[in-house]
Formats: sequence, structure tokens, C-alpha cells
Amino acid sequence: MLNTTRSCLWLWLLVLGLLLFTTNGAYVPITYVQSAVAKGAVCLDGTPPAYHWDKGYGTGINSWLIQLEGGGWCNNVSSCLVRKNTHLGSSKRMVKQIPFSGILNKKRIFNPDFYNWNRIKVRYCDGSSFTGDVAAVNPVANLHFRGARVWLAVMEDLLSKGMRNAENAILSGCSAGGLASILHCDSFRALLPMGTKVKCISDAGYFINTRDVSGGHYIQTFFDQLVATHGSAKNLLPSCTSRMKPGLCFFPQYIAQQIRTPLFIINAAYDSWQIRNILAPGIADPHGHWESCKLDLKNCLPSQIKTSGYNSWLHCFD
Repeated sequence: MLNTTRSCLWLWLLVLGLLLFTTNGAYVPITYVQSAVAKGAVCLDGTPPAYHWDKGYGTGINSWLIQLEGGGWCNNVSSCLVRKNTHLGSSKRMVKQIPFSGILNKKRIFNPDFYNWNRIKVRYCDGSSFTGDVAAVNPVANLHFRGARVWLAVMEDLLSKGMRNAENAILSGCSAGGLASILHCDSFRALLPMGTKVKCISDAGYFINTRDVSGGHYIQTFFDQLVATHGSAKNLLPSCTSRMKPGLCFFPQYIAQQIRTPLFIINAAYDSWQIRNILAPGIADPHGHWESCKLDLKNCLPSQIKTSGYNSWLHCFD
């Protein structure tokens, strides 16, 4: 009986593994934009930006789907120095190939709308949602705040490889990449031919400006520091920065209505990341009253559910 149970378990695991492999599809190799270094378009550690590209074919040969990688942000030299030694700050730390899943999948059965498009995953290594541009290199930490240059260098590389002939183009992203897809939506459209059909998709990128559980403005302060550290102000929407301080222009609620390109926003009503990091960050909950709730919605007290005002736990998905 025990052997039979073990055999069934191994068979189930084998089937699950094969299913996951089939769903994820093939691995796609990395492309380094070496020419970007001369333009100062580099990751936090000075290495070249990178992306993964699965080429389109057939009816999708002139259609392009760009997905911007997520991964939070760094708001000062200390936090950026930590990122510098990870794949979120250095292309040297990135894996050489990644599986394409979700809307990047190459299999028609799993991705009927985009399976044969040019599908690109742009790696995220600047910590500012591709908005930073400080000319001087930090002399102590040797940090480069060049996210906006990285964005442009990658786009120019893709344009030279055929995206300038795009008939359809979608800019998408998840989490910090989802925010970047909002911030760069109109500039993405401006790079493409006049007749190109362009749309933008933000998945879990609608971060809200709200008070935390202590009554403070933790996330607003964080974004203020981020914008100052990375020199992001000049790369945010002028229609927003002319009306309010630049840090606020990192919040989609103040800029989404000003974007002219069709924009589709996907966001859980109860975003787990935002609950943990915006509503109840550790600094606003020193006694840990929200710790259990942040781990599992089932543990939340009625008063906490009411405070959060949401009803789901998702943050980001393919």
C-alpha cells in the first residue's frame, strides 16, 4: 500500500512538473545592450542594460509586446547599494535565460492573442521604474542613477531591430514595472510610427497615496526620497510636476487621467504588497499588530478589514 502511494505521488509530481514546463514554454536567452554603456545608460553598478526577446513570426511579425520587469525601488544610497549587488542592480547578476509565461508564452493554447508577436522582457536594474537620470556617479558607492537612459537605450535597440515597423505595440509591466508602463506610456507611443496601434497595460502597478496605520505618510516620503535620489523629476509627466511636487507624480492617481494613450489597469482591490508596505509598513506598526493580518487575510480582524477597505490578496501575476 505504501509503495503504491509513493508511486502515485511521484506520478503526480511528474505530471505537475511537465504541466508547469509546458505552460512556461521555452527559455529565452538574455541580450545585453553593450552600446548603451557609452551613452551612460547603465544599471546601478555601471553594467549594460539587458532584455530577453522571443522573435515574432507569421501574422505577429510586426507586432510587439514589451513587458517591464518589476522589483520595487531604492530610495537612497544605502538601499540602492544593497540592490547594486543583485540582479535588480546589475546585469552581471542576471540569469542568462528565463522562461516566458503568461502573455509572453509562445504557445497558442496558453496565449492565443500574443503567442506569435515579438515578446520582450526588459530587465529592471535601476530601482526607479526607469525614471532616474543623474549625470554624476556617486563617488562613495559608485552608483549610477540612470533608469531613464536605460529605458531609452533599450527602446532604441529594439527600434533598430524592427520595432520601428510595428503595426501593433503594447507596453506592459508588473508591480514597479507596471508603474513604469504608466509613467512611460505616452513616451512609448511617441517612439513609434504615427499609424502604430499602441496600448499600455499596468498589472499591479497602481500604487496609492494614503496614510499608513499610524496616520503617517510613509509611502509619500519614500517616493519623495526616490525622486530626489534618482533625479527623476525631469522624466515625470510635466503636466503633473507643474502642479505638484515631483514625488506625488509617482502615484498613478495623479497622472492616469492625463495619459493620452489607451491605458488598461489591472489591480487587486486588496493588494498584498500595498497592505504590507504602504498601509502597514513595519515603521508604522512597531508593535506588530498587523503582522498576522499581513501574512494571511483569514487572520485579519474585522477592524483591519475595514481599515484596509479591500477584499482580495493578489499583487502581481503573469
